[in-house]
Amino acid sequence: MKLISVNVGLPRLVMRYGEPVSTGIFKEPVEGSVMLRTLNLDGDRQADLSVHGGPSKAVYVYPSEHYEFWKRELPEMELPWGVFGENFTSEGLQEQEINIGDKFRVGQAVVMVTEPRMPCYKLGLRFGRSDIIKKFLQSERTGFYFSVLQEGEVGAGDRFELIEKNAPGVRASDVTRLYVRDKSNTELLRRAIGTKALPESWRSYFRHQLGKAD
Repeated sequence: MKLISVNVGLPRLVMRYGEPVSTGIFKEPVEGSVMLRTLNLDGDRQADLSVHGGPSKAVYVYPSEHYEFWKRELPEMELPWGVFGENFTSEGLQEQEINIGDKFRVGQAVVMVTEPRMPCYKLGLRFGRSDIIKKFLQSERTGFYFSVLQEGEVGAGDRFELIEKNAPGVRASDVTRLYVRDKSNTELLRRAIGTKALPESWRSYFRHQLGKAD
């Protein structure tokens, strides 16, 4: 389990339907060590803090293994590390293998898996095509977020060390599955609701879904 690339970027203005929109989705790889803080990496910012960033979304992680899939899906596009807006491009950490609440040491920092990524229209801005949002969700190759439990420097090449497995928790992929295609799975809904490391917004949403499923 390894950190392949650390990617940061500051918000910039892009045009959408003739109107300027601020977005922080454009990330570039950086060399050397970068300080990872409670809310983000040094040199990185989110534009719309109502839906991006915050303690449970301090770091967005995208598995490098998914890039091959997207190269087949989007053969006409250049896909450098960071193109999905991720801060960490990872190796050996995939959504179906990690649980919400799993804790890792990477570099000098300690982080915890909190939730999968749900794409907004700004992913479409980054790729120049609105259909990427539906493709992204349907692929269930969403990546996931870390919260930062201990600040510290991180850099490409650092190893992820699992320091605590949240065995009772649902997997990151289970959360996406419940949202996309398995909305009436009451057993999985109850497990998600009982996963305390999952942000309350998700647990509240799943309580509502469970009420409709029962």
